[in-house]
Order: sequence, then C-alpha cells, then structure tokens
Amino acid sequence: MRKTTPAADPDAYVMALTGWQRDRVELLRSAVRQASVLREVVKWGHLVYVAQGPALLIRAEETRVLLGFWRGQRLRAIEPRLKAGGKYEMATFHMSEATPVDPATVLRLTREAVLLNETLGDPTRKT
Repeated sequence: MRKTTPAADPDAYVMALTGWQRDRVELLRSAVRQASVLREVVKWGHLVYVAQGPALLIRAEETRVLLGFWRGQRLRAIEPRLKAGGKYEMATFHMSEATPVDPATVLRLTREAVLLNETLGDPTRKT
C-alpha cells in the first residue's frame, strides 16, 4: 500500500476517493450516520466513528474497502462475513467491488456497536 498524507477531515477523505471505493464508502458512511449520533474523525489514515471510545471504522484501500468494528466478534451473528483479527475483539468486513452490501445490515451493526460501547465502555481501555 502506498503512503499518502492523511485527509484533513472526513469529507476530504471521501472526496479523495474515486470509482467503486468512493461509492462504497459513501454508502457505508450514509448508513453509519443514520444509525446513531457518532463523532466522525480521520484517525490512523481512515474514517473512525467514536461513541464512548472507538466503535467502528471505514477504510478504503487499493483493492478493497474495510468496515471494521472494535467489538466486531460480538456482531458476527448479524454479519457472518466479519473476520476476527487484532486487538479489542476487532472484526472486519472485507469488500471488493462485487461484494453485496445491505445498508440496513450496516445500520444494525452500527447500532449494536454503539450499544456495546454504551454498555461496556471504551473497548480500548482495560477494565
């Protein structure tokens, strides 16, 4: 993956994308924003959504788009394509241009991720 300068804000992040990745990120972003009031920031070079700690991320790469949840391993009953990996019970949904995505499922995943943070607190803090 080539190194780029991080976007100044979420809108700039999306505007810098092209093709199917931009379309996919716009679809995901719209569903996430409908689901709950979240703080949207650019962190670690991609979109991060915060509700009592990080809840989810959207990251466009050269050949895929990722939708990741800090407590995503708890959300696999909603979306079995979430792949476990990393810290904090992280799981990500890897999408190519051909991957079907249901905005209603993204909305439900986001609501559950926010609820988990409300119930359990910041997933990055040790208890």
